[in-house]
Amino acid sequence: MRAFLEVLPRQSDTSWPMLNRRLDDAIPFEWHHHPEFELTLTLNSAGQRFIGDHTGEYEDGDLVLVGPNLPHTWASREKLDPGKPHRALVLWFHPEWMRQMTAGAVELRPIEQLMARGQNGLQFSRQTGEAVRAEFETIFDREPAERLLSLLAILGQVAADSQAVPLASAPGHQPALQESRERIDRVLTHLHVNYAGPVTLEELADIAALSVSGLHRMFRRHTGTTVSDYLIRMRIGDACARLSSTNQPVAHIADAVGYASLANFNRQFRAEKGMTPRDYRAHFRKG
Repeated sequence: MRAFLEVLPRQSDTSWPMLNRRLDDAIPFEWHHHPEFELTLTLNSAGQRFIGDHTGEYEDGDLVLVGPNLPHTWASREKLDPGKPHRALVLWFHPEWMRQMTAGAVELRPIEQLMARGQNGLQFSRQTGEAVRAEFETIFDREPAERLLSLLAILGQVAADSQAVPLASAPGHQPALQESRERIDRVLTHLHVNYAGPVTLEELADIAALSVSGLHRMFRRHTGTTVSDYLIRMRIGDACARLSSTNQPVAHIADAVGYASLANFNRQFRAEKGMTPRDYRAHFRKG
C-alpha cells in the first residue's frame, strides 16, 4: 500500500471539486494527501479515521475538516444499513482560492478563521453534522452557481461550531521536494498500517532509503515531532477509541494497539491523557 498525492477531480463548470462517493463493500485504507482543505460527511458507515497522527472512531453523520497536505484516510468496519452503500460526501477547496473568495468580505471572516483553526483537522459536533446534512446531500444536484453559494453556506455553519475538536497534533506541511514527500509518505503509510506491531527505526530508514539520522531529520521536518512520539500518539489514539466504544479489557486493548507491557501502556497513556485508561473510560462514559 503506497501513499500518494491525490489529484482531485475537476469539472469545466466549477472552480472547486466535490465527490458523492458510494461504496458497497467498504471504505478502504488509502493513505493520501492533497493541498486542498477537505470537508467530509460520512453516512451509513462506521469504522476508523486516520488524520495525521490522529486515530479515532467514526460513525454515521461524522463531519470532519482535513487541513491542506495533512495525510489522512478512512477505513470502514461496517454499514448501518447493509442494503445501502457506505457514503462519503466530500467537498474540497484550495486555501488560496478561498482566501480570494473571502477577501474584503467581512461577512465571510468566520470562514477565514475556520481555515486557520482547521490546519490540524477538526471534528465537528453531531448537532452541526445534522444541521448541514440536508444541504450536503442536495449540493451535488444544484447548478454551478447555486453549488458555490451552498458551499459558502455550509462552511459558514460549521465555522460557528464552538464544540469542534482539533484532531492531529501538527498541521500538514508543503514539502520543498517531491522526492522528500514520497519518502515521508512511504514511512507514514508503513506506520499507519503497522503501528500495532513492532516498528524499528532501521526498518523505517530502509523504507525511506535513508540513514537513521536522515530519517530523524526528515520525519521531524515534515511532522514536527519524532518517530517515537508519533507512534505513541497513534497507539494511544487507537486505545482511546477502543476504551470509549467497546467493553474490551484494558489489557486486551494494550496488546491490540502494540504494547507487550501493560505497565508501559498505563504509563504512556497517563503521560498523554493525564489519567489512567480506566479513568479515561469512566470519564468518557460519564460525559
